[in-house]
Amino acid sequence: MQTINLDQLELQDGHALLDLGCGHGRHTHAAYFHRRCQAVGLDLGFEDVKITRAGFEANPDLQPQTGAARRFDLSVGDALQLPFSNDRFDRLICSEVLEHIPDYQGALTEIWRVVKPGGKIGISVPHRWPEQICWLISEEYHNTPGGHVRIFRAPDLRKDFEVLGFTYRGKHLKHGLHSPYWWLRCAVGVNNDQNLLVRSYKKLLEVEILKNPMPLRILSALADPLMGKSMVMYFDKPLDKPSEEATPK
Repeated sequence: MQTINLDQLELQDGHALLDLGCGHGRHTHAAYFHRRCQAVGLDLGFEDVKITRAGFEANPDLQPQTGAARRFDLSVGDALQLPFSNDRFDRLICSEVLEHIPDYQGALTEIWRVVKPGGKIGISVPHRWPEQICWLISEEYHNTPGGHVRIFRAPDLRKDFEVLGFTYRGKHLKHGLHSPYWWLRCAVGVNNDQNLLVRSYKKLLEVEILKNPMPLRILSALADPLMGKSMVMYFDKPLDKPSEEATPK
């Protein structure tokens, strides 16, 4: 299930891409097979990184290694202290991460530091009003260790990136069919996986993710701009805006 559009990110062969807060590796895996690039996945959770590695082991690259090298690297690390030198990455993805970090401004500063001048980034956070409904229905949804600590307003988040020096390229909404699923889960109990409606809706989303038949593609295209669960923004780091002098960490 991809949230960031890799074509809109203009990922190319030979690029180094950081998936910051990679989770189970959905974007790390997607980038690795999308282009012959170096896909680096980093997450705070060791178990998540292990699952990401298992995904690569279960789906090896069977194409001949011609042209640019295709490789992946995985690491456990903190978004507030990234273990990379300045201006390290051509592309960066940070999907559904910033809403979990109390000092998200510190994470934005680190994102600026490790992206090369001329680099591009794709950021996603929960879309404001679908997220507000989840918070209204269920306190358990967000008030848990490691849960969501804020709801972003698009103009404010855009400004936070632009203050650092990033150039805004555009935004879109994604996963419109997922919003009702989370409203339902909040209504019956966030951890109630056995509810019949929850299980039925989950199967529908699994069909969308794995097979994406035409009827669901049409429904998703209609739902995304209306009630997308995720808000995706794209930014450039200008060529004339390097980070401070790089010092390897």
